[in-house]
Amino acid sequence: MTYGSEIWGIKKTQEKRMDVTEMKMLHWACGHTRLNHIENEDIRRRVKVTEVHRKIQEWRLRWYGHVQRREEDHVTRRTLEMEIEGRQARGRPTRRWMDCFLEDLATKRLRRRDRRRWRDMTRNSDPT
Repeated sequence: MTYGSEIWGIKKTQEKRMDVTEMKMLHWACGHTRLNHIENEDIRRRVKVTEVHRKIQEWRLRWYGHVQRREEDHVTRRTLEMEIEGRQARGRPTRRWMDCFLEDLATKRLRRRDRRRWRDMTRNSDPT
């Protein structure tokens, strides 16, 4: 369900839809239905997993760190730092990967060049 998600520019509605789908799968895997009225947090604690959108956030931040450690002339790094000239189409701008990434940085209170804290702060590991 999340294959290649580190490069998605995902919308909030899509994140929510993935979380709902994951919870349906977890309920099914535990042998419960929605009629059992078991809270999602209890199911997550029992199965020891974290939310899908948090895992995607972790993968996105990890992928950015990987790209930043590349040589400066590598194609992925150049593409990531590229600015496109020209006019933008009318209407609301599409949600880009960089928008998601900057939101993740703000959520984690990280800076782009803070390698000391990067590894520890980007982890949203599953609860033990």
